[in-house]
Amino acid sequence: MSSWKQSLRRAFALDDGTKCEPDPHEREVLTRLADEIAKRELTGPALAFLEMSRPLNGVSSAALHFFTPIASVLASPVALKRFAEFLEKRGSMDVLCQMLEDAEQRVHAARETPPTPPT
Repeated sequence: MSSWKQSLRRAFALDDGTKCEPDPHEREVLTRLADEIAKRELTGPALAFLEMSRPLNGVSSAALHFFTPIASVLASPVALKRFAEFLEKRGSMDVLCQMLEDAEQRVHAARETPPTPPT
């Protein structure tokens, strides 16, 4: 009886409890994206958009796959595919939000450091 209850408990689980961790290629794409957003000082609106669209994570990934042929004019199709595959993972929004916050801190710190005088 307890094995039946145990299997039923996990029957509708949405994830396996492991933390979403991007692979090196995904991390490279996400870092470039986060840096560009932070350079343009759009971190706040980007974070707000990501938090609002969190329930639509899978739909946005599917839409990105669908629009890759059109969007490849603006960005690398390989990068778009990797980004869409990353968005399919549970917890990807948390990782992306954290990377945006880190990029904003790097850009902010770079702007605050005074330039070194020429020697």
